[in-house]
Amino acid sequence: MKVVTGVVGNDIHVVANRLIDLSLQARGFEVFNLGVNTYLEEFFDAVVETDADVLLISSLNGEAEGWCREVKILKSKYKNLDNVVFMIGGNLVVGTGDASTIVPKFKNYGFDLVFHQVDLNTGLDELEKYLKTRES
Repeated sequence: MKVVTGVVGNDIHVVANRLIDLSLQARGFEVFNLGVNTYLEEFFDAVVETDADVLLISSLNGEAEGWCREVKILKSKYKNLDNVVFMIGGNLVVGTGDASTIVPKFKNYGFDLVFHQVDLNTGLDELEKYLKTRES
């Protein structure tokens, strides 16, 4: 499976990005890492260009809320993305926030899987479970 990943917006958390890349590779995914400071449209272009199965966006500075509101709009503009899993994780909002309100908000933005302040391996375990349920 192919995964496009990177850090959205004005976020320079390169170490976390590299850990995500290595963890995905260790699980057998083919990774296309866009790095840090990535605009939403760049993620979509990369998904189309690589024919990726998963888009995994991360955010650690909490600005994902501002950068990711247009996922649903972009999904409608780009073609053939119906089978792509849209996932986001990290510290998704500035300040304090509860997952019970943050997760539904990001799902409404167009993400299938949302992990606010969840351990990387837990999030990747959930991704693998989600992919298996889609296969059956």
